[in-house]
Amino acid sequence: MKYLIIGLGIYGGNLARDLTDMGHEVIGVDLRRANVEAVKDYISTVYVIDSTDESALAVLPLKNVDLVIVAIGENFGASIKTVALLKKAGVEHIYARAIDKLHESILESLELDRIITPEQRAASDLAREMELGTRIETLAIDEDNAVVKFAVPRFFEGMTYSSLNLEKDYGLGLVAVTRPVIRRNVLGISRPAYELVDTSSGAAMVEPGDILTVFGSRKRFYELYKSISND
Repeated sequence: MKYLIIGLGIYGGNLARDLTDMGHEVIGVDLRRANVEAVKDYISTVYVIDSTDESALAVLPLKNVDLVIVAIGENFGASIKTVALLKKAGVEHIYARAIDKLHESILESLELDRIITPEQRAASDLAREMELGTRIETLAIDEDNAVVKFAVPRFFEGMTYSSLNLEKDYGLGLVAVTRPVIRRNVLGISRPAYELVDTSSGAAMVEPGDILTVFGSRKRFYELYKSISND
């Protein structure tokens, strides 16, 4: 896939390198030449431009990338204006980084594909997520093992949880399964929530939207997802 990352600071720069290491084409953009110099030898193309300048933004190949990621963090105004200009230019798929709750709330009003909060997600996790095509959250236990939370792949839908054989085939222990539900708060407003699924009987079926939490080797987890996506 081809990604365009605007903002090549620590977060954006690391994300650009991770995606490139996975074999993706990455185009990088930053106003500061020092940030561009730091990654220019790692990614395919770089631009030193002001992304809040509509005429400058127009030189970018916005129609020829699969996803634009606005990774600007410290400049709140630049982030919002850049996203607004991308929307105006007709960019279909945009991720944007939020540095606080106010920033996140404003970005939510712009109806983006995804709002990234680095405090909750490392750049490497996001890169893995893009590679696998699903949302994942990881909690590292040591250098090799982690607790991984991810949306159930379509390949598993309609199967029973007992038939997945995650531990036998991949050494992954199933910790929990949660399922999305709609609940009303005290004001009667409907809000999404998750409830725990009892998989102990062996008869519980995998349903679309289920969230699995597993424990084991991160390498084996990625092997699992790769094998599913290749089937």
